[in-house]
Amino acid sequence: MNILIMGCGRVGSSLASSFSQKGHTVIILDINSTAFQRLPADFEGTAIVGNGTDQDTLTGANVNDTDVFLALTQGDNRNLMAAQIAKHIFKVPRVLSRVYDKNRADIFAKLGIETFSSTYIMSNMIEDIVINPETNEEKSNL
Repeated sequence: MNILIMGCGRVGSSLASSFSQKGHTVIILDINSTAFQRLPADFEGTAIVGNGTDQDTLTGANVNDTDVFLALTQGDNRNLMAAQIAKHIFKVPRVLSRVYDKNRADIFAKLGIETFSSTYIMSNMIEDIVINPETNEEKSNL
């Protein structure tokens, strides 16, 4: 699978490494070249300095051959814009976007973008650990 990731933060770099180790072709974009220091030395993908909302950057990152586009920056607006470009202009088959503001997830969904809210996921996980500590010991050690 060809995977294009926008954002080489903790989540983006972890996923890039994992997908690469599993034999997928991975290209990761970030506007800050120092972000690529998070990638392991054995990362076999391609790291490109560039803005995922720029069509020329996406073209240079082989977006036309991408099966999955992941928008994982810290900015909901930037993620939405890049996800829309990938989905509607470049016709990437699967586009997922991180969204911090859970209320925006509905807007993203109406635009055909799959989302996940790390804020919502974490708050649900913590609530579950607090309410059911005896059944969630493994989760609390992640």
